[in-house]
Formats: sequence, C-alpha cells, structure tokens
Amino acid sequence: MKKKMPKSIKKHIRKEKARIRKEVFDLKKQEELIKTLYEKVLKKYENKRDLQPSNK
Repeated sequence: MKKKMPKSIKKHIRKEKARIRKEVFDLKKQEELIKTLYEKVLKKYENKRDLQPSNK
C-alpha cells in the first residue's frame, strides 16, 4: 500500500518546480532538474518514514 506524501512536502516540491521553471530556460535542463528534485525528496521522505516507530 502506497502512502501519500505530506502536504508540506508537496508544497516544497511545487515551489521548487516553480523556481526551476523561472530560472532555467532550457526545457531539457528543466526536466532534468525537476527529475533530480523528485529523486532527492522521495529518497529523504522514504528514509524518514522508515525510521518512524509504529503506533500499533
């Protein structure tokens, strides 16, 4: 079962994507930066989620 990302992480990704689109004009470079952004955020989020103890 997949869990949703928290609202704060979604907000961070949305703001970073907007910043990338404003600063970088090359479409290929934009796609590459956004892809790396998702990889970094998902990796950090997965690590934090795994460390949290279960409430069961």
